[in-house]
Amino acid sequence: MGLFDNIGKAAPQQQTGNKSVDVVFTTLPDTYEQFMALPQAALSTPFETAAMTLLALCFYPQDPALSMKMFEFVSGPRSINPAEYQFIKDRFRDADYVPRSYFKGAVPGNDYKPSEPYTVTVSENPYTYQNEGYAKMFLTSGGADSQRFVMLRKAKDGKWYLWEQFILVGIRPPESTNPWA
Repeated sequence: MGLFDNIGKAAPQQQTGNKSVDVVFTTLPDTYEQFMALPQAALSTPFETAAMTLLALCFYPQDPALSMKMFEFVSGPRSINPAEYQFIKDRFRDADYVPRSYFKGAVPGNDYKPSEPYTVTVSENPYTYQNEGYAKMFLTSGGADSQRFVMLRKAKDGKWYLWEQFILVGIRPPESTNPWA
């Protein structure tokens, strides 16, 4: 799989008063240029920025430098401190599958191999826009019982940028790592 190709689209869906958007990537980009060419790279909605954040982190196991370049792009004008870089590096030490787990079809039983097209469901709830200029967006992992979130901030340029991420947290390990099954 050539990590992430290009072309993506969003299909809104309503769920019990909360809005969820399926962000679909028909292929995954292989380069920074392909990443930047995705329609979601406009970062014009919190849904797009949340999906692009996940996409950037998915590159880390193959190319940490490229992943961090993408991560810096979705972070916009915010400075990323050395502790945050170290945190990301530490998260990938034993669990490089965590970002993949957010794509539909990726579960422990298939070692977090996502279905195609690559689809990320990003959701909001009644508290998403509780603080003006910020959006708390939720993503569902196939290896966790509860949703994880990213906090985004709207900049003067009208784009939404990553403010904080809480998606690189522990989930159930892939079945292939279970020595008892």
